[in-house]
Amino acid sequence: MTRTDRLYALMEELRAVAPRPVTVPALARRLEVSERTVQRDLKALAETGAPVYSATGRGGWSVDPAMTLPPIGFTPGEALAVAAALAAAEGSAPFADGTRGAMRKIAALLSGQARVEAHELAAQIVALPSRIDPAVRDAVERALTRREVLSLSYLDAGGRTSEREVEPAGLLTTEGRWYLVAWCRLRRAPRGFRLDRIRGAAPTGQAAPRRELADLLGSAAAGAVTPAVLDSLAP
Repeated sequence: MTRTDRLYALMEELRAVAPRPVTVPALARRLEVSERTVQRDLKALAETGAPVYSATGRGGWSVDPAMTLPPIGFTPGEALAVAAALAAAEGSAPFADGTRGAMRKIAALLSGQARVEAHELAAQIVALPSRIDPAVRDAVERALTRREVLSLSYLDAGGRTSEREVEPAGLLTTEGRWYLVAWCRLRRAPRGFRLDRIRGAAPTGQAAPRRELADLLGSAAAGAVTPAVLDSLAP
């Protein structure tokens, strides 16, 4: 997780329980960093004008409640559906680092029978460890969001490893697998790179030209659809 991502995650942790304070040790456990790192990040947020403050005498840090979103009115069925989707995404899908924080927010909204059903659902879901290297996933996320050229070490289906520089265009998912769709500078052609076959990835710092995902997918774009769950985010 980059420092920028960590600062954002820190704000989200505080927002999730505002106006109640959260202790530094608790924040450190949730973000999986040292208490010293949390203290430094909280100070940095305060110095930039973010509405965070030390809850004097209450043993923690808080965020201005005005900066939080209003409660979301999930039905019990919607909450369970989102919980199952988040469980499937954790550790395997790109941009999955926020799943635990999102799940805590949903859990805080549940009560009564819905909470009982959620506990029963949790006891019925297990996951095998993801084969996608978290460092690879982080690098892919950064390259996509910042539109940077990405340096890859890639293992192909034949067991051969090659070094590539690619210009990311987007992500494709099918049958539980995730692919980075990009323009490959080595092959001078569009390519799809399975995330679990990427052995190493690092942003180069070079700005990547804007590439349209549909153009790189070519004829495959005719059968590709935006996942229905993302319809509400479409422009």
